Formats: sequence, C-alpha cells, structure tokens
Amino acid sequence: MVELFSDIFAGRDNALVRLDPRAKLSVAVAGILAALFSGGATLPIAVFVVCLSGLFAVRIPARWVLARLAGPAVIASVLVLLQSFLVGATPLFGVSVAGVRFTAMAEGARHGLLLGARVLGCSSIVLLLGSVTPAHRVFHVLRWAGVPGGWVEIAMLTYRYTFVLLDQAAEVSAAQRVRLGYSGPGRSLSSMGILGGTVLLRSVDQASRTAEAMSARGYSGQIGFGPMGPMRRADRLVAGVAPPILLAAYLLAEGMLP
Repeated sequence: MVELFSDIFAGRDNALVRLDPRAKLSVAVAGILAALFSGGATLPIAVFVVCLSGLFAVRIPARWVLARLAGPAVIASVLVLLQSFLVGATPLFGVSVAGVRFTAMAEGARHGLLLGARVLGCSSIVLLLGSVTPAHRVFHVLRWAGVPGGWVEIAMLTYRYTFVLLDQAAEVSAAQRVRLGYSGPGRSLSSMGILGGTVLLRSVDQASRTAEAMSARGYSGQIGFGPMGPMRRADRLVAGVAPPILLAAYLLAEGMLP
C-alpha cells in the first residue's frame, strides 16, 4: 500500500524528474483544463495515451500503473453504463434482467464515453506528475504560485499522515486476520467496520498529538517555505511551449482551427 500511494519513483534520475516542478505543474494544469473542457473524447484519450507512454518511458512498473488506474477506470466504466441507460432517446441495444428491459441509448453512450475519457485523461496526468515530482516540491510550487498557505499546510499534513494511518490500518487488519476475522461474509463485514472505526479514532488522536507537537516546536500559524531558484532555459522552454501546444490541440479537436 505504501508503494502504491507514495512518490518513491520520483526519487529516480531521469529527464522528467530533473525538469523544474513549476514547468511540470504548468503543463499538467494546461492538460487537465484541455481534457476537462474538450467537447469530444479524442483529446482526453490522446492525453491518456501520452501520459501512459510517459509512465512507461520512465520505467514505472506496469503492475503499479494498472493498480493506480484501476479506481479511475472503474469510475469511467460506471459513468458509461449509467449514461447509456439513463440519457438519450435513440435505442442502441437492450438487455433483460429479471424480466425488466433495459435499453441503452446512443446519446447517453457518447456522453458517457466523453465523461469516462475525461476521468482517465485527468487521472493519468495527475499520476504522471506524482510519479516524476516529489510531493514536497509540488507543495513548494503551490505556495510559490500563491495558493493560500493554510490549504498547502493541510495538504502537506494530509499527505504525511496518510502513510501513518495506512501502517496502523495494516496492523489492525493483520491482527484481525490472525483471529479469523475475515473467515466469512458476516465476520468480514463486522471486521471491516471495526477497522474503519479504529482508523477514524486513531486519526482524531493523531491530529491532537500533531497539533500539540507543532505548538511545542513554535508553530505560529504558518509553515515557512524557502525561495525557489531560477528556472533553467530548458525548463522555461517547456513551460512556454507545451501549454500553447495543448491549446492548439484543443482548438483543433474542437474544430476551431482550419
């Protein structure tokens, strides 16, 4: 679980990791906006393919990539199914379940594919960014960009203590398995409820102890960030060229360019 959610691969040495985080974040934001506002599925799917290629190019294990994309893929599939059977007026095909007839509509299927493509495109951008940029550098750029300090601090503490709670959840789960807590559907459901409640209580306790520790160390309401150094010429080139290219791709996909 720690390997799945952490940014351990961002510690490698490759061209994307060496790129200035300000340049990477500007390209990521431009890509997310282009995918979100695209009126067709072509651009989000192209973004997804490019990001997936980038992940494999920097040698991120396929098992890890598939595990991280499993959640967005499920969400995209649900969106396609719901939109297909709930939206539209042109019948595409029908299925019968327990005597009830469900008819998929062409308009809903197209809209569902668009929403699913947006989910996969934006998720792949965030995944690639997190795989080549350490979390603390992302937070530093956000503060440099003028994001309110309170938001950045909450994000930092959330990221830090996510792994603490994951460790605690793993310990409780291991203890439950030793006691056959998952030996049947009923016991499994009960054990999962106890696990969730235990982690919730420990998160409240951890928040209290963290606040006391920060106060004891002189926390005055704001965590200081040092200045960011100047960007290299290559970084400035990426930050200046990539967003206009994404804008041109968006306009082309929308038919706004001849």
